[in-house]
Amino acid sequence: MLEGEDLACWRGERAVFAGLSFALAPGGALLLTGANGAGKSSLLRLVAGLIRPVEGRLLWNGEDAMSDLPTHAGRLRYLSHADALKPSLTARENLDFYARLWGGQVMPALAALGLTDLADLPARVLSSGQKRRLALARLALAPAALWLLDEPTVGLDAASVERLGALLAAHRGGGGMVLAATHLPLPLPDAGELRL
Repeated sequence: MLEGEDLACWRGERAVFAGLSFALAPGGALLLTGANGAGKSSLLRLVAGLIRPVEGRLLWNGEDAMSDLPTHAGRLRYLSHADALKPSLTARENLDFYARLWGGQVMPALAALGLTDLADLPARVLSSGQKRRLALARLALAPAALWLLDEPTVGLDAASVERLGALLAAHRGGGGMVLAATHLPLPLPDAGELRL
């Protein structure tokens, strides 16, 4: 169980959000919505442990998630709005890097996002939608309890959104949780919404 209690985040001299609370149970999904600059990405970064809350607590099964950041990092996958790909490496080589960190099989992960035929192409020649799918394929490598997704469908066509929906459903079906910032509908049936 992931819980945020009265969280506050400042960027520079400005409060991005304050008094923010939420709970996310195994198998659950929560959509972060709101205008640009409302704090959706900042909340994802906070939950990922990349920034600390100014106030409040982030709890994992009732314990302070920030007290052991390496353990907390091991239970999540964070996909920001940047794809974080090495342009000179092939699609397979990009995923192989993460497979060495987390485990998992590269080719099934590529297949989950329809990228098998592109496995040996350098990332620099892929379209923006193909790059986004390659970044999303990291999610299919090895299990993690919590997926933090920042605008995961940017650049995706309808077939790719459908593939992502299958990946999300399988993750949630196994007890995984999803916290996703979005401006567009996501294939997350029964997801809660936190408007910032």
